[in-house]
Amino acid sequence: MIIKELKLFSSQIKAQTEFYSEVLGLKKLYGSINKVSFQVGNSILHLEYKEDATPYHFAINIPANKEQEAFHWLKSRLRILKDGQDEIIDFKAWNAKAIYFYDHDKNIVELIARKNLKNHSELEFSADQFLEISEIGVPTNDIEREYGTLRDVMDIGIYDGGLGNFCAIGDENGLFICINKNRKNWYPTQDKAYFSDFEVIVLQEGKSYCANYRDGAIKVQHFHQGMGSN
Repeated sequence: MIIKELKLFSSQIKAQTEFYSEVLGLKKLYGSINKVSFQVGNSILHLEYKEDATPYHFAINIPANKEQEAFHWLKSRLRILKDGQDEIIDFKAWNAKAIYFYDHDKNIVELIARKNLKNHSELEFSADQFLEISEIGVPTNDIEREYGTLRDVMDIGIYDGGLGNFCAIGDENGLFICINKNRKNWYPTQDKAYFSDFEVIVLQEGKSYCANYRDGAIKVQHFHQGMGSN
């Protein structure tokens, strides 16, 4: 599954614009008082103003061999979120290594090097090495319901986990990270998981879909156009 576009909501568009353009160095595609869009590798991140916006978790793939370079690059720009003393997290079961940080809205953003993708790069690490948005967090009261919706419409399966507390749905290019928000918080900070509305456009088996997450539940439909910026 490929995440083509992700729309999140923010109560601080100006500060978020400065963070993503100046701290991370992402290319801004569009900007206004209420909206901004950034190129994130092969994906587009849209941020739209909402007064009562609450935080998210999402992840970005980086080349499989770049976690050390990414760590030093990030640490020179912002504070790394730790698990105990660990700043680079080794997910042995996923054959991946990840680094976490906050953006200005306290979204938990993750850079993850997935060794199985074998997408090594010899280029010096920079924002140009952000390959794609690869995860969006889906807090819910009913993981089985969310999985059923995604499976029935998009024909995607479980990558890891189960239907109790945690379920990663999709594949290493794109995952819906479902957690039971009554039993689990966001890793690695243990921040509370909110029903934070989002929209995502994905490509699965050559077909485009739009998933809308509202009030803690996902709805999915076939999609034929981009989100756009206007």
